[in-house]
Amino acid sequence: MDAKDILGLPKNGPLMSQEKKSRPQKESQRKPDGISREVYALTGGIAPLMPSIDINQLKRRALSESEKITWQWLPFTSSARKDNLLLYHWVRVVNGVPPTGDYSFAKYNKSVDVIEYTDEEYEKFLSNPSWTKEETDQLFDLCKRFDLRFVIIADRFPSNRTVEELKDRYYSVSRAITIARASSPADVAGHPLVKEPYNASQEVERKRALSMVLSQTKHQERRDAEVLAEAKRISESRKAAKAAEETELPDVSDAAPEGAEKAGIDVISTSPNAQLPSGIAAPPVSETASTLASLRMLRVYLRTYGLEQMVQAASSSAGLRTIKRVEQTLQDLGVNLKPKVPTKLVCAEHLELRKEILTLLNLQKQVQYKEAEGSSYREGSYSETPGTPPKRAQRATDQDRTFIPDSTSFGGERAGKKDQKRKGPGRLSEVPSSPAQSKRPRKLKTSDG
Repeated sequence: MDAKDILGLPKNGPLMSQEKKSRPQKESQRKPDGISREVYALTGGIAPLMPSIDINQLKRRALSESEKITWQWLPFTSSARKDNLLLYHWVRVVNGVPPTGDYSFAKYNKSVDVIEYTDEEYEKFLSNPSWTKEETDQLFDLCKRFDLRFVIIADRFPSNRTVEELKDRYYSVSRAITIARASSPADVAGHPLVKEPYNASQEVERKRALSMVLSQTKHQERRDAEVLAEAKRISESRKAAKAAEETELPDVSDAAPEGAEKAGIDVISTSPNAQLPSGIAAPPVSETASTLASLRMLRVYLRTYGLEQMVQAASSSAGLRTIKRVEQTLQDLGVNLKPKVPTKLVCAEHLELRKEILTLLNLQKQVQYKEAEGSSYREGSYSETPGTPPKRAQRATDQDRTFIPDSTSFGGERAGKKDQKRKGPGRLSEVPSSPAQSKRPRKLKTSDG
């Protein structure tokens, strides 16, 4: 029993057959050549953005029906061999016509052109007491046979000679023959044999060092790495020190002018008990030195950036008002706050001018401080001369008068209030007011003081 039995529908009704017939049949599309089945199933026949057909298939020439291709076992000879050896291989034959020409792989047979010499040239240019003519002839024959593979040549050489000795003899003979056959030495000056002669001792040393490196242990490799790192650090520190010596910024010792320093020393030495005002401070030598050290660590920086850092270090001890006065003085003098052409000399002069203005402002503050101190000393000396009223004594009397009890402020009101409490409001007018001189001043309590 299924859903159709529950609903009372026929299992094989005419409706289902009509629906099946009404469905349109799908058109079968053939997969194009050159596209894999999986790619075609994913794309659904949509044209791809990039061509998916192999280009070599498009360039391949279609075979004509008249061509007949067969493969045959045919003999061949190679020009790379001198013995005319006959070998066989499979060859593609078209219409029964075998291919002609040299063996296709003979072009890869490359040989070295070894110099040949005559007996006369050997006696004139190549004689050597450590080498005989027979050994030299054998060496050149082996070099020509094995294409300068000196390891094989040393193995095949009859006498006991090292690879370096064989190389030295071969290259020295080739160099001597090249120079002797040239019309002038300048014609062969750029030849590799003449320009870079073989050095046997250097080659022996190189191989010895290479064998030492290859035979090192892990511990020795770590020690060598540490030594190299330390050497690199030392070289970098030396470069930094050299760059610091050639720095473009002015030296700190020349920052302040000698006249300003002498003036400041004279002013301070005149009054040993005097103290400097808060606005005057010592020149910031330590901050300037630290700024120079930080700039030297950068090694590469703009000169305007270095000038700004030096100006900030020179003005670090001054207040904001002093810095504004320095900038106002520069504007009054017609000097730009930042140089338009920041060369080394211009930046040094600009920094020197700023420091001189700052020193001038500090000296002006010292002069004002000294003038105020001198005026206070002069006022004290005038009060001690006869015939002039003592100002300090008068100020003291004026201050003492404020503490004298008055009838209106101390005695009168408080006495009336006490009588008002005792006698009542009707008797207040009958009591005569006593003069203030007859009363004693009220003793001040500790709470009143």
